Amino acid sequence: MQRHGLTIGIDRVGKVFILTMKVFGKLTHEDYQKITPLIDSALASVVEPKVKVLVDASELEGWELRAAWDDLKLGLKHGNEFEKIAVISNQKWLELSVKIGDWFTSGEMRHFERYEDAINWL
Repeated sequence: MQRHGLTIGIDRVGKVFILTMKVFGKLTHEDYQKITPLIDSALASVVEPKVKVLVDASELEGWELRAAWDDLKLGLKHGNEFEKIAVISNQKWLELSVKIGDWFTSGEMRHFERYEDAINWL
């Protein structure tokens, strides 16, 4: 049995609102059927116009093809709501994915290998 999925949190550091996510395993379309309403709900409660996001993808193995499409749709749907997105991983393919994902969001998106660097940038 393979473990895969996503956890979501909402943190506030001073006056800064941060949506935190931890993704792990190989994500499926079924994962996104559960993930999307959670993200929609988390973002609906935000009063600030722009959100900072911290994604810990250090245990992400990838996506099934349909799940990759779901991820792109989710990014397009909420891309204008993000001020900054920091993605943490040590995988080169994910670093490239972040650069491509940056084209689809109105805010900045960057890849980091260390948690501290990501938090300082946010």
